[in-house]
Amino acid sequence: MSTPSMDELFDGVDLTWEHRKNRAFLALCFLSSVIGLVALAFLIGDVLWESYRGIVEFDVGVVHFLTSTGSVNPERAGLFAAMVGSIMLVALTALFAFFIGVGAAIYLEEYAPDSRFVRLIEANLANLAGVPSVVYGLVCLGLLVNGPPDLGRIILVGSIALGLLVMPIIIVSAMEALRAVPDGVRNGSYATGATQWQTIRRVVLPAAMPGILTGTILALARALGETAPLLMVGAIASARHTPTGPFSDITAMTVTIFDWAFRFQEHFHVLAAMGIVTLLVVLLGMNGVAIYLRNRYETGV
Repeated sequence: MSTPSMDELFDGVDLTWEHRKNRAFLALCFLSSVIGLVALAFLIGDVLWESYRGIVEFDVGVVHFLTSTGSVNPERAGLFAAMVGSIMLVALTALFAFFIGVGAAIYLEEYAPDSRFVRLIEANLANLAGVPSVVYGLVCLGLLVNGPPDLGRIILVGSIALGLLVMPIIIVSAMEALRAVPDGVRNGSYATGATQWQTIRRVVLPAAMPGILTGTILALARALGETAPLLMVGAIASARHTPTGPFSDITAMTVTIFDWAFRFQEHFHVLAAMGIVTLLVVLLGMNGVAIYLRNRYETGV
């Protein structure tokens, strides 16, 4: 049987019309990207301008802003307590979600049988990653704050809410990273006499670690930028006292920025813009750490 030529394959097809459709689709994608980038540039520009006004017109010192706690007086208000609260929240969230999420991913990808029940769990994990964040806050409010444990409105409860929020993302990203490791690597380890756990610990996990770390840090960056779950469990805006541990009152940068943005004084509005810039710097730093860790593990340094 002879192989058809290109002319025979495209016989009866209007190549000119197909080419125009492809170019139109490419132009639509490019226009969508430009609109998104322009909107983002305007938003960042507006925030930077308001921050500049805060420093120049309202005489807000950067050092004072970063080292002062919350206050009802905008001239004394700062972001230090909220920054400490956010750091504690993210640290506890990572401790709570990383080990459970990666462990669940290892079990589902390496140990669990390919059954209908396991496939149902994987499908539900993908669905949980799209659940609105406020739902997790309401769950923790009902079970941990108003429920029998009655833990109160503490940082530990906020970290549990954020951990539940990002855990499906960590599990799915870790499963994808483990799935990307070639089966030949596993078979080669088995051929040398290694057990399944030795193969996972010494061969599969090191190969999948760049993807796992990248997905985890990006998930934690999302947790850092969340406001709704913390508001549901009673986070304090513009906290006047710096948190000292997981049992301190909840406070975070996002909640403080949210509170400042809705105050009627313009001074608070520029403080909110400066808080947004600070949060953006922290998020960019977390993304930089993710890139560094990924490159470090990929190069094996």
